[in-house]
Amino acid sequence: MASVAEAEDGAAPDEAEAGAAKPKKSKKKLIMFAAPVLLLVVAGGGYMYMGHGKKAEPAAQVKPPPTFMDLPDVMVNLQSPADRPRYLRLKIALEVADPKVEEKITPLMPRVLDAFQTHLRELRASDLDGSAGLYRLKEELLKRIDQAIYPAKIDAVLFKEMLVQ
Repeated sequence: MASVAEAEDGAAPDEAEAGAAKPKKSKKKLIMFAAPVLLLVVAGGGYMYMGHGKKAEPAAQVKPPPTFMDLPDVMVNLQSPADRPRYLRLKIALEVADPKVEEKITPLMPRVLDAFQTHLRELRASDLDGSAGLYRLKEELLKRIDQAIYPAKIDAVLFKEMLVQ
């Protein structure tokens, strides 16, 4: 009955209409405030994702060019039949990243050359056939020189000249 009395009074229907209108306004306000915030969050995330939000890094340090160290010429006789001797002559350079390593290698040069000589004398001419043979030889010489000059280390063994007679 109270609802009938309020309906007769005339005040209640206006309040009912006002109550129904408030949620619509609050949704509009929510959308008006939430949309720009959401847009900023998405835009900021995209900016960071693309890598633009990183801190400025100092300029990359430029590596000095490698140093190349020439070794004395090496000439050895290869394993072959006694009636036909075969010889190998090599000119080798070592690639070193730091010039200070070159200073460490120089006093150990007799040890390096000995390691080369003992390995090279065990080779046959067929061991040096093709690029695969040269690659294996480079890797073996690199391993032997690294053992001879430890704790120093070289980057590469480079053949300047190679002759098999």
